[in-house]
Amino acid sequence: MRIFKYIFWILYRIWFYILVALPILVLFPLLLVSILKESWYPFFFKLARFWAKFILIGMGFIYKTEREQTPDVKKSYMFIANHTSMTDIMLMLVSVKNPFVFVGKKELAKIPLFGFFYKRTCILVDRSSPKSRQAVFLRAQKRLKAGVSICIFPEGGVPEEHILLDEFKDGAFRLAINHQIPIVPITFADNKKRFSYTFFSGGPGKMRAKIHKFLSTKGLSINDTKILNDRARSIILEELKVFNK
Repeated sequence: MRIFKYIFWILYRIWFYILVALPILVLFPLLLVSILKESWYPFFFKLARFWAKFILIGMGFIYKTEREQTPDVKKSYMFIANHTSMTDIMLMLVSVKNPFVFVGKKELAKIPLFGFFYKRTCILVDRSSPKSRQAVFLRAQKRLKAGVSICIFPEGGVPEEHILLDEFKDGAFRLAINHQIPIVPITFADNKKRFSYTFFSGGPGKMRAKIHKFLSTKGLSINDTKILNDRARSIILEELKVFNK
């Protein structure tokens, strides 16, 4: 019986990558046109949301988003969430309607097809390079001025399986304070269970996201970064504890 589980998990992982690639191949001309100008990014974002929904539904994930507060589509925000799975990208895209840009590790740009668009639409960071981290602030500033929001997974990577929520890096909070935009904490409850980085694991089922009340940065200075960081992390951690009871 155990061998059938291993076969299922192997096929399930392969199916995921097929679902990632298929809509990119089909929509390639439209996707290519949508990235020719930065002002066309909202159109690319709509295509990205369709891509995300296609993958989640195809994987048998029943996604649901609970909102304590709803972002205004005319405003910019800093969206943050816990990071446990490759599906975090997809769930973020279907949960948030405001066009946003991911700040993510440059290694993902090496993934065939996905990486082509990833490196042209996201803000890439080499976490080992202080110069690269500084460049993130400049590129993010440009996007925010264009009215686009930013999304960062502040743990800075996927923590070990036994860690419920890792410590948060300060970058997202400094950026939000500098631009006086609200922090939007989001909790992903089931992504680790559904599709973690542990190969022989996962399966179809519910995939819940909760958008918490926003954290205002009005009047805050860089000296308040750590306090804001701790507040945001506490909100997500407490929600994860509720989900994991």
